[in-house]
Amino acid sequence: MGPTQINGLPAHALLVHVVVVLVPLAALLVVLSALWPAARRRLGVITPAVALVALVSVPLTTHAGEWLERRVPPDELVHRHAELGDGLLPWAGGLFVLAAVAWLVARRTAATVDGGAAGTVGGGVAATARRGGLAVTIVLAVLSVVVAVGSVVQIYRIGDSGAKAVWHDSFTPTPGNGR
Repeated sequence: MGPTQINGLPAHALLVHVVVVLVPLAALLVVLSALWPAARRRLGVITPAVALVALVSVPLTTHAGEWLERRVPPDELVHRHAELGDGLLPWAGGLFVLAAVAWLVARRTAATVDGGAAGTVGGGVAATARRGGLAVTIVLAVLSVVVAVGSVVQIYRIGDSGAKAVWHDSFTPTPGNGR
């Protein structure tokens, strides 16, 4: 499915950095796009593109992690880390869906403003579009904040468990060996 080694190192140790950077970045861009119309217009396709790359990087990283898990001694901390890692894909998928929806809403809104309801009598269609647009914007904003916070919290939990799995019993707080 993806690389398991890069230059002789487990690919998971390298790919995890892509996920750790891109998922929170996608979360930030999704929230900005949902809450700030000017940011949504300026970011345009960048937000769904970043969210898509983040989404694709998650299964690549978990695949490499599963490969690595089979090559290290059995450990409950490693198992816990793997379980948490498996839970990130729905969050990354949610970020991508929300990023794509925000982008599509911005495109539709721009098309409506540019040529749609401008010439209607009494503003009936325009007023209805504004009310509907406000409802969509509110739902999009709430979902974006929830999914962004959830994805960042999940990234933290996964990273914390991975650090514990790698570093437990691997060092001493006091220097040794004459240093």
